[in-house]
Amino acid sequence: MTAATAVAAEKAMVGQPAPDFDMASTKNMEKLNENVKLSDYSGKWLVMVFYPLDFTFVCPTELTTFSDRYQDFVDIGADIIGISTDSVFSHRAWINTPRDKGGVADLKYPLAADATKKVASDYGVLIENRGIALRGLFVIDPEGVLRYKVVHDLNVGRSAEETLRVIQALQTGGLCQAEWKPGQKTLN
Repeated sequence: MTAATAVAAEKAMVGQPAPDFDMASTKNMEKLNENVKLSDYSGKWLVMVFYPLDFTFVCPTELTTFSDRYQDFVDIGADIIGISTDSVFSHRAWINTPRDKGGVADLKYPLAADATKKVASDYGVLIENRGIALRGLFVIDPEGVLRYKVVHDLNVGRSAEETLRVIQALQTGGLCQAEWKPGQKTLN
């Protein structure tokens, strides 16, 4: 994939309430009739992982890495949603595709279908002329406030390890120096 630019006027601002959403999802893989909404995650940390397209090259490496570390997120009170502008039917087909064939089989969290592209637009990751999202990662706290975001070009995958570290740093409520690791003291 090549360099791309999101041109939407984003509504997702760190320190402010996260933009609401309601999207079709793979929560019920058989019927595909259970949406994901921001309110579903009230009281826990939420990681929203926007990615460009199902059945691509970098995306499955990211989504399966987050899935393989899913219990680590649950252990710190966090949940995950993967989001693209693909349909929920495409998501189901991709989840049913073995990993060695480019799929994301056995994914432990739902994929949401932002078919209207409104959520990608609200979060400032929509590449309007292509109808897909940049790679965006957003961490929302248990009260629904956006606490962290990182958005970058399409060619580089994100780190589950760094996302876990950031959530744990935010959970301390303290000042965490560069390279802070869980268990270390925070700054006074």
